[in-house]
Amino acid sequence: METAPVRVGLLGCGHVGAQLARLLDVDGRRITERTGLAVELAAVAVRSLTREREVDLAPGLLTTDTRAVVGDPSIDVIVEVMGGIEPARTLILDAFKCGKAVVTANKELLANCGSELFEAAAVAGVDLLFEASVGGGIPLIRPLRESLAGERITRVTGIVNGTTNYILSRMTEAGASYHEALAEAQSLGYAERDPTADVEGFDAAAKAAILANVAFGVRMVAGDVYREGIDAITPADIIAAGRLGYVIKLLALVEQDDSGPVPTVAARVHPAMVARTHPLASVRDSFNAVFVEGDAVGELMLLGRGAGGLPTASAVLGDLLDAAYNLRSGRPGRTLTLRQAIVLPIDDVRSAYYLTLSVADRPGVLHSVAGVLGRHRVSIRSMEQDADDEPDGGDARLVFVTHPALERDVQACLHELRQLDVVESIGGLIRVVGQ
Repeated sequence: METAPVRVGLLGCGHVGAQLARLLDVDGRRITERTGLAVELAAVAVRSLTREREVDLAPGLLTTDTRAVVGDPSIDVIVEVMGGIEPARTLILDAFKCGKAVVTANKELLANCGSELFEAAAVAGVDLLFEASVGGGIPLIRPLRESLAGERITRVTGIVNGTTNYILSRMTEAGASYHEALAEAQSLGYAERDPTADVEGFDAAAKAAILANVAFGVRMVAGDVYREGIDAITPADIIAAGRLGYVIKLLALVEQDDSGPVPTVAARVHPAMVARTHPLASVRDSFNAVFVEGDAVGELMLLGRGAGGLPTASAVLGDLLDAAYNLRSGRPGRTLTLRQAIVLPIDDVRSAYYLTLSVADRPGVLHSVAGVLGRHRVSIRSMEQDADDEPDGGDARLVFVTHPALERDVQACLHELRQLDVVESIGGLIRVVGQ
């Protein structure tokens, strides 16, 4: 006996929404044969009815009335791919009140209002699924939420922004400057005309907050994530990293320590020198990858296309089918319950560092610099000295890699180094991972 199709209301029909509509149209029969579920696109809410779209939609599907779509009693599941916080937040909460499951790809919304939405979904007894919010088409949220639900995860480290990974890959492989690599990324459609969200780490910080929510079950928002971008990375840093056995990546790192009465969590996004032996070092171009460390599972990595309309739509479709199955079975999936945690400021985070100094080329300089590092408990793992190319030959360049140290000690060290008359300037300060 055939069951009635699950009817879907789609909010937004940009790159992701259009590709989802196409997948439902082209692969609808195969999906039904494979899953036993019939999924039907019932309405598509957009800002403009006259705008040209990437997909041909059946007559009568388009509307500008988002509230009518959410409130339509014949629609079972809402898929939100509009982006932004409002009106998406209000529409999703209204959908819950109407007893509808929601699938979203909205990382900005989840990274700022996730706790409120998870609680509202639990109260309503409906699904809130968001696989596509981090990592595009990479199956990531579901493994963390389900397969690793009983795992004590200690750290998640990820390349979660394809734009910055492409830029840094071109700087490493082609010797391009930052601005040259950014222009190339824009010409290929990997970077927006205004690349701020990507290159300054805002996009990755939102994803880091979501990863902390899911991996550790703690309340964290995007504003809790320490953030640095990649615009200060120079070709000299890239060359030095290669010479020392590293590559530079923009990483999102979330770590937890739950040994005390209240767990502590640290979340940060910044460029990092990644040892060539680390699995993340080989992730190039616009690919994303997430490296998970846990007590029992050890280490595992998930790799794939982290952006683009089609890979992201694939992740949305997977969530949609989960929501449809749960709807037909009458049992919503597990809700995400978040607890309070102490969010460590960056000053309390420990890391190894790469540091470059331009100093006067005369006896005793290294002793003075090493003394400052020692006074602030910053231990030197390796050091090299390069003659500067300046015509007067009066400066030298010192390159240090430290053992792990507290951020506050490193910053205090830099403050004192700036006061030394033998230090002309402080160059790169890049954290080191996997040394």
